[in-house]
Amino acid sequence: MSSATEDREERAVVDDGPPPTRPEPPYGFPRGLWRGLARIPVPPPFSPRTWRSPLRGPWLTSVFASVLLVGLPIVILTGLLSYLAYGPQFGQAIPGDVGLLRLPLWDWPASPSWLYRLTQGLHVVGGLVLVPVVLAKLWSVVPKLFAWPPVVSIASLLERISLLALVGGILFELITGIMNIQYDYSFGFSFYTAHYWGAWVFIAGFVSHVVIKLPTMVRSLRSGAPGRWLHDTVDETRPEPPDEHGLVALAPSPPTMSRRGLLGTVAGGGVLVGVLSIGSTWDALRPLALLHPRGQSYGTGPNDFQVNRTAFGAGIPPTVGDGWTLRLTGGPVAVALTRADLAAMPQHTATLPIACVEGWSTTRTWSGVRLRDLAARAGVPEPANAYVASVETSGAFARTTLQANQVLHPDALLALRVGDDDGSPLADLSLDHGFPARVIVPALPGVHNTKWVASIDFRVA
Repeated sequence: MSSATEDREERAVVDDGPPPTRPEPPYGFPRGLWRGLARIPVPPPFSPRTWRSPLRGPWLTSVFASVLLVGLPIVILTGLLSYLAYGPQFGQAIPGDVGLLRLPLWDWPASPSWLYRLTQGLHVVGGLVLVPVVLAKLWSVVPKLFAWPPVVSIASLLERISLLALVGGILFELITGIMNIQYDYSFGFSFYTAHYWGAWVFIAGFVSHVVIKLPTMVRSLRSGAPGRWLHDTVDETRPEPPDEHGLVALAPSPPTMSRRGLLGTVAGGGVLVGVLSIGSTWDALRPLALLHPRGQSYGTGPNDFQVNRTAFGAGIPPTVGDGWTLRLTGGPVAVALTRADLAAMPQHTATLPIACVEGWSTTRTWSGVRLRDLAARAGVPEPANAYVASVETSGAFARTTLQANQVLHPDALLALRVGDDDGSPLADLSLDHGFPARVIVPALPGVHNTKWVASIDFRVA
């Protein structure tokens, strides 16, 4: 008998046989309690007959889960790397005191210069691309979320707890992350603190859920091989066999979409989100960055790139350059340099990216004085670190401590001028971009490239 004939006969059994019934779950102690709860009539959405899509089932859920099993660890890892890039060893990562969740401390590399651009771009753009997959996965398991009775054993109770951390954690991280990208902090609490703690709640739920569900996912994926349900048209689409997980509909509605169409829609949504986000990190596609408010125009000429904190928002007056001097300390005597003094020192030009926690980045050509030359001028040629202070008197990032490798990197600058990365003429920094001088360090988060620098204290310990 041909496989096509077998497939038709199998469908005939599904179509013409008695309505599927859900197997009784393996009740644990106390069995009488769980069985008694199961007999209580419950209204929607707790009734299993509420959920009628013929597409839901272990195989479809496992397809979405396999994508997230690859993508979410990348988002998690790059998020934790971002925390380390902020310099928690100097107490300038937020939150500062994380107790037992303290990450191993090590100096964030200053090379390659695009490191933070890559890791944070993957974190933000990757997280956005996964949003359609996360929503589709939640849709596929929604009957399980409203299953009755909610608990049938101690093992299912532990699974429920992991689900609460997993679903609650990922929704919290996505919502607050997207609001942060949009510069919307109407949630009323510190994004950095909440996002960090929320991440660990999600990580705990994610790891627990993977441990519990990985065998089920593997079995379910194998049950659909090779593309058993993937190649069906709408007319050929049938429910998956009855399952013990409560995902397959007991009274399915006629299909209006095939599984192939659903997976294509979700994949297309992820691609669309990616196209509308990638311009925040790829200058050539910047007009497409419709999901990022900082992806548009912020100045003229070489100063037309993203601004997180404007001079007006930071309380910097337009006359900040009048009488401005840079104070260098840490050596035998303090040194004061005017902008003319800095311009008379050896100038260095480097093409470097600048990247921010919200995921945007751009590449610019910067020109100014090497930080290591300023350290030598201050009398501290081999500093252990450098404390940079802004003219700005308030704000979470008005002060920054730089590691020794960041200060001594040959492309680390106190920048005076900026240009496009195409070799066009340089221009003085605009006021919004840090005039009279700002720090530019390879691979450093954007907020720590301090603007409107007032002083640098080169420290030996």
